[in-house]
Amino acid sequence: MQHNVLILDFGSQYTQLIARRVRELNIFCEIFPYNNYPKDLSPYKAVILGGSPYSVRAEDALKIDLSEIRGKKPLLAVCYGAQYLAHFNGGEVAPSNIREYGRANLSFIKEDEEFLEKVAPNSQVWMSHSDTIKTLPTNGVRLASTKDVENAAYRIEGETTYAIQFHPEVYHSVDGKQILENFLVKIAKVEQSFTPNAFVDDCVKELQEKVGNDKVVLGLSGGVDSTVAAVLLNKAIGENLYCIFVNNGLLRKNEFENVLNQYKGMGLNVKGVDASERFLSALDGIEEPEAKRKAIGRVFIEVFDDEAHQIEDVKWLAQGTIYPDVIESVSVKGPSATIKSHHNVGGLPDFMKLQIVEPLRMLFKDEVRRVGKTLGIDAELLGRHPFPGPGLSIRILGAITPEKVRILQEVDAVFINGLKEHGLYDKVWQAGAILLPVNSVGVMGDERTYEKVVALRAVESTDGMTADWVHLPYDFLMKISNEIINKVKGVNRVVYDISSKPPATIEWE
Repeated sequence: MQHNVLILDFGSQYTQLIARRVRELNIFCEIFPYNNYPKDLSPYKAVILGGSPYSVRAEDALKIDLSEIRGKKPLLAVCYGAQYLAHFNGGEVAPSNIREYGRANLSFIKEDEEFLEKVAPNSQVWMSHSDTIKTLPTNGVRLASTKDVENAAYRIEGETTYAIQFHPEVYHSVDGKQILENFLVKIAKVEQSFTPNAFVDDCVKELQEKVGNDKVVLGLSGGVDSTVAAVLLNKAIGENLYCIFVNNGLLRKNEFENVLNQYKGMGLNVKGVDASERFLSALDGIEEPEAKRKAIGRVFIEVFDDEAHQIEDVKWLAQGTIYPDVIESVSVKGPSATIKSHHNVGGLPDFMKLQIVEPLRMLFKDEVRRVGKTLGIDAELLGRHPFPGPGLSIRILGAITPEKVRILQEVDAVFINGLKEHGLYDKVWQAGAILLPVNSVGVMGDERTYEKVVALRAVESTDGMTADWVHLPYDFLMKISNEIINKVKGVNRVVYDISSKPPATIEWE
């Protein structure tokens, strides 16, 4: 990709949102840890320094050598980055009298500044810091202030270097996207050329160059990511793509048969492999979430190794890895702390002699859907909710048994079908049921019961990095609860999860 923007991560939870906003401008960008980014900066047209939970005044402050960036590349420093430029370049950063967190308004905006063009007077911004810039760095020019933050935005004279103490990437900063556009498009002159059509053309060409006439095996999951990856690869290499759809015994009710038939109808060369017993056997007695993921990942690779050996001269394994998987699976000092492992990130063991190809590795979920639409994939398939790679195993808290899987499949089917029947499915980003490791007392007829509790979860999101719980209608929840308890043997209580991400995650494990 040309016209890249380099985003340097100092550990902020908002770093991924910066990338999302930049991508919304049809500009390609990449996130790298502040202490491990490419030495060759020539492909990058601009650099953004992200925020951080650290203080620039602390002994363990995260430090970066900007000698190859400042004055040589257009630079935007956000929050920690803004304070860093001030603190180490002749300015002063001091503790705030009060923690500056939440909504604020720009009470002063310097006139005739391209950086703040089209930013409305009194525009709302989002602050998140406990330090504040008391004195601007050498050659600093104040561009904006709020009631409590005198130096909310500034630039450095003689450079294309800009800094802001607020977060333009969050929705609460009303003109945040405009500020990013001003910096990237008007000041840095970055071309807005990252479109779905351009991605497809570039990706197909890169796949053809990378893979050549080699054979590729791809694991289909039934989800959007692996499906779009399959269609992209099919477009690039045709009959040299061998798709395998594995039933790990942890799919939704009837999903294996239904999705397999759908793939065959799309013209993909696909083979269905029922490895249910193999996966459930590997999970026997395992309760810890990470141990479950690792067990499933191990068996997943073993099954693929078995199947790959049946394809003569296969050299590549394709995966539907997307950018949030990559970001969440990178763990360095400070930035990008690992939240959970992803079984399709991080390469293959030595015994599996296949190279990896990941055509969607740099895309967010909503971008994958737009690419899929460009490729002509059925809208209903593209609109499917995300489903975790480990399947229902991480929605069954505690040990896995065939009976627990049966219960959860039945509950999930009632919930998902209900969302579709009531016109709510497309208003939800992801939904599912969780089987809790507790029993509760109930009464059915004249009998006392002591059976399982299930939690229903429905969230709205853009790419899964943040999510809010959906306010499903009470009448709908009442109907679904009654239907679950009446139809699913072994369940006598239903609860609804009203936690957002953060602080919770979308999945319970």
